[in-house]
Amino acid sequence: MPARRALITGITGQDGSYLAELLQGEGTELVGLVRPGEPGPEGVATVTGDLLEPASLRRAVGAVRPDELYHLAAPTFVPASWEDPTTTVAAIAGATAALLAACVALPAPERPRVWVATSSEVFGDSGEHPQHERSPMRPRTPYGVAKLAAHGLVGALRERHGLFACSGITFNHESPRRPEHFLPRKVTRAAAAIAVGLEGEVALGSLDAVRDWSHAEDVMRCAILALRAGEPADYVVASGQGRTVGELVATAFAAAGVRDPDGHVRVDPAFVRPPEATPPVGDPTRARERLGWAPRWTFEAMIGEMVAADLQALRPGP
Repeated sequence: MPARRALITGITGQDGSYLAELLQGEGTELVGLVRPGEPGPEGVATVTGDLLEPASLRRAVGAVRPDELYHLAAPTFVPASWEDPTTTVAAIAGATAALLAACVALPAPERPRVWVATSSEVFGDSGEHPQHERSPMRPRTPYGVAKLAAHGLVGALRERHGLFACSGITFNHESPRRPEHFLPRKVTRAAAAIAVGLEGEVALGSLDAVRDWSHAEDVMRCAILALRAGEPADYVVASGQGRTVGELVATAFAAAGVRDPDGHVRVDPAFVRPPEATPPVGDPTRARERLGWAPRWTFEAMIGEMVAADLQALRPGP
């Protein structure tokens, strides 16, 4: 049997790196989509493409002819979507449309199975908690609107053309590979810096804000299971448990060995956002029941891993 071939957009990001490791571990042949001039992961074949150039995405799919396509690439920092909503929508919805159309253009037996990473931002002010695949979707940001368009495209092309396509409605997911401008990594980095005496405090927004946090590796395992299932479907990928920023802080500081986090945390009004009308917590029942998926990482283990990585990076000496 020839090896399964997978094309991964966003292979150099947090999610793409975990997905690549999981697929390589099972013997899947990998091809990563990278921007022109961008280096790919060591030992992985690459093709070039740009989310804002649909023709380049169609060429990539036609050249690779993958068995599985994991579309992870997209702008990821939600607040930035307010600064440039036009580019955000083009990079998310436009790129998804181009990739799905490229798959449909292939002869039916050669069409890949497709996973499109959408986002819990599609729910916005849903009015329903926790959110599942049939919950109302009322996004409140340009990023969420763009992800909802991508989600709708997956369903439309699946129904119209019989494409095996799945929308992964992923809630917040973290790891030591998460960039520092995201809140959990900001917190774990600060806890480590305070523990080794490099900093005295960290400024945060509301400690009562709620999020549903999972490990990125668990989320990518769900993506693989979804494309190996008997039928395509959309899946909420989440822990199913909401935690406050205060709980995140307490867990991170405990992992770093800092006994009194309250003395090192300052709430900055500039970072405080209006509370969500609907807490963003996902219901992963469909993924658990249909795919047999379950997280392997606990919240405490994930934050502990992140703090350990930050401590190792910040401590002096070998």
